[in-house]
Amino acid sequence: QVQLVESGGGLVQAGGSLRLSCAASENIFGIIVMDWYRQAPGKQRDLVAAITSGGRTNYADSVKGRFTISGDNAKSTVYLQMNSLKPEDTGDYYCHFRTVRGNSWGQGTQVTVSS
Repeated sequence: QVQLVESGGGLVQAGGSLRLSCAASENIFGIIVMDWYRQAPGKQRDLVAAITSGGRTNYADSVKGRFTISGDNAKSTVYLQMNSLKPEDTGDYYCHFRTVRGNSWGQGTQVTVSS
């Protein structure tokens, strides 16, 4: 089972920036989509941003214009640049890879945005 490891979370003031990274424990063949989900306390896990193997991106309305997803298929790595952070961006962020062989999830990294 491939493991995904996130990093880059932390505590930041509103208006600040963070960059999340997610790397697979081994190179993954057949990546279809790499994406980031967010789970706020007491809420369901929601899609934040996604990038296909062809580079097409999709964002939740709440983060459009502030977050940027990028990926490196050759390195099986995905990034999330988060700018102009708001307190409502607080939550656990999980990366997810959908491949021809199935799905893999990271363990999550915590992001806290203080007002």
